[in-house]
Amino acid sequence: MSVSVKIGKGNAYKSAARKRRAIRVRKRVVGSEVRPRLVVTRSNRHMVAQVIDDAKGHTLASASTLDVSIKGAEGDKTELAKKVGSLVAERAKAAGIESVVFDRAGNRYAGRIAALADAAREAGLDF
Repeated sequence: MSVSVKIGKGNAYKSAARKRRAIRVRKRVVGSEVRPRLVVTRSNRHMVAQVIDDAKGHTLASASTLDVSIKGAEGDKTELAKKVGSLVAERAKAAGIESVVFDRAGNRYAGRIAALADAAREAGLDF
């Protein structure tokens, strides 16, 4: 199945490439009750990580740079992403989740995405 992504002007080539990667990844990555999906949403300023059971459509655990415990923290965006990763892993463990499937949402596995994933792994979440 081929999927076309419309390309406009300006920064559109980069966003079109991200959309193509997101479609390619989501074809294979599906969260279940046993192994829910850890999806990471990245903007220029913030990071959001959610553990989602796709079968029921429920969010089981989440963490963000907008959380009270992280919002006023010192450090650059990579350090904040590490804190989000450890916090979402801690909340997932509290919800009884040991293993997840990682969905990077089309973002390249580098920088803040990799920092969040590594911190979640160090906190005991398996993926």
